This record gives sequence, C-alpha cells and structure tokens, in this order.
Amino acid sequence: MPTILLTNDDGISSPGLAVLQDTMKELGQVVVVAPDRDNSAVSHSLTMGRPLRLQNLGGGRYALDGSPADCVIIALSKILVEKPALLVSGINRGANLGDDISYSGTVSAAKEATMYGVPAMAVSMAFADGQPAYQRAKRIIRALAARILAVGLPAGALLNVNFPAGVHSGVRLTRQGRRLWDDPVREIRDPWGETRYWIGGGRIRGEVGGDTDVAAVAAGYVSVTPIHLDATNHQALSALADWRLDDAETFLAG
Repeated sequence: MPTILLTNDDGISSPGLAVLQDTMKELGQVVVVAPDRDNSAVSHSLTMGRPLRLQNLGGGRYALDGSPADCVIIALSKILVEKPALLVSGINRGANLGDDISYSGTVSAAKEATMYGVPAMAVSMAFADGQPAYQRAKRIIRALAARILAVGLPAGALLNVNFPAGVHSGVRLTRQGRRLWDDPVREIRDPWGETRYWIGGGRIRGEVGGDTDVAAVAAGYVSVTPIHLDATNHQALSALADWRLDDAETFLAG
C-alpha cells in the first residue's frame, strides 16, 4: 500500500486532522507528523534557532514542537524510509483562499512536500458558527487523493482545496483570487494601560464573481485550485526587459 503523509497547522489534536486520518487510511498506510500545538498563520517558516523535539505517540502518529514545514522536513528525512506517495495537509479550521495562502501553514506544508517531489494537496474548510463539519468533506477528499495517487500531478504543482461552511453544491476548478481584510488590527489596552495591537479579525473583502476560489466557496462550491512553486511573474519579465539590467552602464545612467 502507498504511504500517505499527513500534517496540518492546527496541531496534532485537531478534529480536522483526525477526520483526515480516518479518510486516508482507506487508501494507504498513513503516517501523521503534525505540530504539537496550533501553528496557524506561520506561513512557510522553519525553526532554525533551536533544536526540535519529536514525540512518538504510537500508531504512526508523531508530534513536533515546530512549524508545519518543519514537520514535513523531519518526516521526509528522519521518519519515513522512502518518499511518500502523497502528502495531505489539513483539514484546516477555516478557509485558505486568495491572499490568505501567503500566510497559511496548511498550504505551506503542501508546498514544502512539493519542493521534495512529493505530490501534495492542502485541504481547508470555512465555518460559520462552532466547529466545521469535517465529515462532509471525506468523500471528495478521498476521491481527489485517489486520483492523485493514480495519475499524479504536474511537476511543481499542488492542489489547494477549500470547502464552504455548509452543504456544498458541487466542485469547481478555480484559480487563486483576491481576499483581503479591512481593519485587520485591533488596538487594545493591557492591564497596565499600555497600548497593544492584535492582528486578526476585521471584515473580509473578497471577489463575488468569476472563476476564483473566493467566488466559488462564497457561492457554496468546493474549490480546487492548482498552484505552483514558481512565483515568477512571466509577463513582468517582458516588461522589465526594457530596463536593460544586463547593461550596467545604461541602467545606472537612467
């Protein structure tokens, strides 16, 4: 059976991770390496200023006192004997859409696996009140994982999958959209009267139409967005060619 590596950024005790593990065991041998605590919004950070502690919890489950990307590196280099057939990161509590993927530890773990040539997908779920209904996602997650195991993904590509908060109306292949936050910083006072700033919250300003992940989830669909490691803006390459950067004298002369 293929080896399937699981991780997340919500921590080893996350209900979403438990549902994901239950889903993936139908497709292969599952190994879980996840942070020992919540690491939301840590992006692609690596822990390089201190040693990491790995706990073997038994049953193929490990907890690491590091970031999601740390978990992937440790799993690939120190736990698994050979490269896994698939990495799945999630199920995240909250959607990772549009601009949010720049901050997402969930998506960054999938990126880290892709860098090492492991097919990967990140899975997240929006929610309104209370706990996300993770069980609703199992059938689609299983189908996507099975397809990746069967045919793979294009080189350097990974899937970013997002579920709406309620019952979904289907699945849409989407592109990354825009999703910004208005008033994301709260100014508060600590018990000693000092001003402090709390990042988080605010009002979402996202797209409501088109073929984006933001629009699809807002309309009640599951979005499946292929993203890739190459962050080069290829259109800008042509535009910047006029700068003549390769001709130092011309460029510096303005």
